[in-house]
Amino acid sequence: MRDYKKTNAPESTVTFDREKVQGGTENIYEAIAVIARRADQINAEIKQELIEKLDEFATHNDSLEEVFENKEQIEVSRFYERLPKPSSIAIKEWLDGDIYYRNPNKEEI
Repeated sequence: MRDYKKTNAPESTVTFDREKVQGGTENIYEAIAVIARRADQINAEIKQELIEKLDEFATHNDSLEEVFENKEQIEVSRFYERLPKPSSIAIKEWLDGDIYYRNPNKEEI
């Protein structure tokens, strides 16, 4: 699992040059499809990491006592809310050439 906390992806909306995003693909739609799939992977990894961290603070009791707020859980949640969006991280990886992809329909037999 990569450390997305250290990414330098933009946290807000940024306009990119279409030619740079298209990169080595034949069309922009193929590039966007690859970026979207990578963003889904990143989102799943971040979500799993967040769930694991929140489970560390969870109390597992069956009583109906009043639910109290755990400050550590709130801080962890806020930290993950401030991370760049998975799509921004995926675009940054794409532009840096860190994503490997292949199109099996275009491969020669």
